[in-house]
Amino acid sequence: MTPGGAPVRRQPIAVGNWKMHRTVGESTTAVRELLEQLGADRDVEVAVAPSFTALRAVGEVLSESGLRLAAQNAHWEESGAFTGEVSASQLKDAGCSLVLIGHSERRHIFGESDEMVRRKLTGVLKQGLDAVLCVGETLDQRLEGRTSDVVQTQIRKGLGDPGGKNSGRVLMAYEPVWAIGTGRVATAEQISEVLGMIRREFIKRFDSDSAESVRILYGGSVTPENITELSGVRDLDGVLVGGASLSARGFASIIRGLGKGRV
Repeated sequence: MTPGGAPVRRQPIAVGNWKMHRTVGESTTAVRELLEQLGADRDVEVAVAPSFTALRAVGEVLSESGLRLAAQNAHWEESGAFTGEVSASQLKDAGCSLVLIGHSERRHIFGESDEMVRRKLTGVLKQGLDAVLCVGETLDQRLEGRTSDVVQTQIRKGLGDPGGKNSGRVLMAYEPVWAIGTGRVATAEQISEVLGMIRREFIKRFDSDSAESVRILYGGSVTPENITELSGVRDLDGVLVGGASLSARGFASIIRGLGKGRV
């Protein structure tokens, strides 16, 4: 709430994570198709996260579009002998303004710890970039009733102490691991419960105005078919879209659905 008691207006955002798909040429073609599908009238902030090799080319296509260029990962150091890694400063130079941090596939396939996530977040914020900090539980953890403990720990350890001035540049994404790419979607009640808990964690760390301004996304088998229901979830400010963002028509439909649901 604002000091006057009015609800805080947070612009909805849709982030398309293309993961390890598409060549440079395929990526630029895809983003042109997306721009054509969206048209000029947009009330939703939109970002696309192509592979590292396509960042520069996609950024050039997006330069006058109003869409944001995002990266799927970043190393915590600005430079050094880290073969195969990409730094936040290099991403900034390529035109990125947003970086995904701690995606479940990074955590569970590549073994990224909460400490690594925290260092990456710090490095991204240091470069003046915004970050989407991803958190979420596995199916076993949910069945064991540990969702809150797992997510709270990921927030506390991953967020560290970025300082109040940086709180507005951290977006949160709740992506239950058991719903990513499986076709299973958490219920509105399950999502709302976790999003509310995430907001309360921010209230504990920052002043209430800063906490209320943080945008919280949901990711996990988001599709054009379920976006209407998802967009009505309390505390949801956007979506992190994987497979469905590979279709320009499908992603555009999700973006429009998100906008309508947030009116």
